[in-house]
Amino acid sequence: MSTQVPNSTDRSSNNLYIVSSASKPVDDRVAELARINAELKQQIGRRIRAEQVLLETKRRLRRLIAFSPIVIYSSQPTGDYGITFVSESINKLGYEPQRFLEHSSFWRRCVHPHDLPGVLAELVRLPEQGQRVFEYRFLDGNGEYRWIQDQRKLICDATGNPIETIGSWQDITERKQMEQALFQEKELAQITLQSIGDGVITTDAEGFIEYLNPTAEQLTGWLSSQAKGLPLAQVFQPLNETTRQPEENLIDRLKHVSRALAVHQPTLLIARHGAEYAIDHSAAPICDRDERVIGSVIVFRDVTQHRFLARKLVWQASHDSLTGLVNRRGFEQQLTEAIASAREKQQQHMLCYLDLDQFKVVNDTCGHMAGDELLRQLAVRLQTLIRTTDVLARLGGDEFGIVLRQCPLEAAKHIGDNIQEAIRDFSFVWQDKTFAIRASIGLVAITADSGDLNSVLSAADAACYAAKDSGRDRIHVYQADDRALVQQRGERQWVTRILKALEENRLRLYHQTIVPIFDPTSQPVQRGHSEILLRMISETGELVPPMAFIPAAERYGLMPALDRWVIRTFFANHQRYYREHLLASATEQYLYTINLSGASINDEEFLPFLKEQLSLHQVAPETICFEITETAAITNLTRAVQLINELKAIGCYFALDDFGSGMSSFGYLKNLPVDYLKIDGNFVKDIVSDPIDSAMVECINRIGHVIGIRTIAEFVENEVILEKLRELGVDYAQGYGIAKPTLFREGDS
Repeated sequence: MSTQVPNSTDRSSNNLYIVSSASKPVDDRVAELARINAELKQQIGRRIRAEQVLLETKRRLRRLIAFSPIVIYSSQPTGDYGITFVSESINKLGYEPQRFLEHSSFWRRCVHPHDLPGVLAELVRLPEQGQRVFEYRFLDGNGEYRWIQDQRKLICDATGNPIETIGSWQDITERKQMEQALFQEKELAQITLQSIGDGVITTDAEGFIEYLNPTAEQLTGWLSSQAKGLPLAQVFQPLNETTRQPEENLIDRLKHVSRALAVHQPTLLIARHGAEYAIDHSAAPICDRDERVIGSVIVFRDVTQHRFLARKLVWQASHDSLTGLVNRRGFEQQLTEAIASAREKQQQHMLCYLDLDQFKVVNDTCGHMAGDELLRQLAVRLQTLIRTTDVLARLGGDEFGIVLRQCPLEAAKHIGDNIQEAIRDFSFVWQDKTFAIRASIGLVAITADSGDLNSVLSAADAACYAAKDSGRDRIHVYQADDRALVQQRGERQWVTRILKALEENRLRLYHQTIVPIFDPTSQPVQRGHSEILLRMISETGELVPPMAFIPAAERYGLMPALDRWVIRTFFANHQRYYREHLLASATEQYLYTINLSGASINDEEFLPFLKEQLSLHQVAPETICFEITETAAITNLTRAVQLINELKAIGCYFALDDFGSGMSSFGYLKNLPVDYLKIDGNFVKDIVSDPIDSAMVECINRIGHVIGIRTIAEFVENEVILEKLRELGVDYAQGYGIAKPTLFREGDS
């Protein structure tokens, strides 16, 4: 049906008609359109919002990937495994992402050459396992290798065909460095545990063994693999060294104290194979960060040798190494205890002081090895003669001491008689020589009234010397008012007087001229000669002769001090003395003789002192002659020869005094490199009237000249003796008939 368009004349009415006739359908259509339009707007709005959310999420994801410490990448699943995407966090390794995208195989060049084969092998295994995690070194943009952890996952399509690989690179350099440091520390700790000399055992909290180091394996007899899981007490079994009872379990003790423990008492460790070791050991808990005990460590060391040496040192400190008897130190401890018990418990003991009479003969004849053997054999014999409660000691040299506990005087005398009888019956044989040995004994009662240790020893020493003075091979019992001991006591008083004289400078130097004896048939000896002598001024100003104080000085060890005083004082004035003597004697040279004691010969510090004094005072060594007695020389033969040789090497001379007084003079003479022999004055003083003395002087003089030694006769009291010496060809004379000792001018010494 066609529609007729109204003409203009009908427009108004028609419009009204249309509105009127079509008003409802048009409204519906408009409403529908509006609804559709609204829905479209909503859909567009939702889409826009979704796109915005998606865009924001994408931006956020990019930011997360960009700032993540982990580099995200994708790569081809096969072939050269080229990189198809890499996150911006690759900047942390010093690269731009484009570097990897432009050259898909660039990543291979970043892998350390040594690690690349392993990386490729991992990629080959990727299709089978779908995912791999591996580590290798990666070259960063600064040219340094970093450790990275590479984690890759294979992505496949619905049919199972691989389409790409998603992966991540994480820089683990710091972790690797920490691991390396921890590994090194562990290795160091392991090597230390394996290398140290201490045994180390670790256990868990319950005391079951976890580890033994090699030293612990050696000392316990258990291998670490065998001991692991066993209770500590089964492997580590310490005993108290004294009681041999098991020690308390260290693990149990640690549970109560929770701190390190050291075991101080002597301990033995019984090894698996039965061996015993003396050990020192300690234990400490092992705690975690929360201070909870998670185990323990036991450290122990083998001190068997140390303990043995310590016991040996203790024994040596109180025993004589030659005879095995108690030494002087140990004896004095025992004697002190005896004195205390006598005073506190009203007991009586006896001190027996024994000195061999013929020991020097053995030493002089056969040497010190023979003397040592004699002492060893005699010690064994003496040990059989005393009671088990008594103490026998070697006090030094050939002196022995015995503490007779709870012993009355008569019983002590009986024991002393038995000792002397046994020694008389004892014949000492050395090589082809046999010696009869005797002993002098001093007895001292130890009672509540006895003095201290020094008083008792001094009394015993005095009693022994009194026995010697009364003929040897005797027993002398000490009595406070004994006349024989008065002299001994007087000598001890001289010790104080000598020391005081040294302190107050009351010693003086004298000199006595020694003159050459001119033989008409020989050239005269053109050299002046004097002997330096020592004198003392008493407290009252009187001159004290040497024989009044020298014996006491020798007996009580003061001679080294006197010898040093003489040398120090004489050397300090030597240049003036020497100049004056040259003028007085009209000679070109002058020689001074200085006496040395046997104690100075044995003093290791004497030679350095002497050399120091020679240098300090600029004394010409060739102007000094040192003089030692024959007895001192042969008693200390080895040391005497050494001293003589060392002093002669620097230019000094040596004289042997009192020659002929010993029993073996000529036998020792060839071993002593001396320059002068001083013939014993006991032969010289009666040379005119006694043909035997004359023959002795002649013999000594002849032998001396054969060896190349000049002779000096002492005790030349008159012209008759001098003439006789001249006939015999003696080189020098000394005595009151020649010149008396003269004091050096006041103030010189």
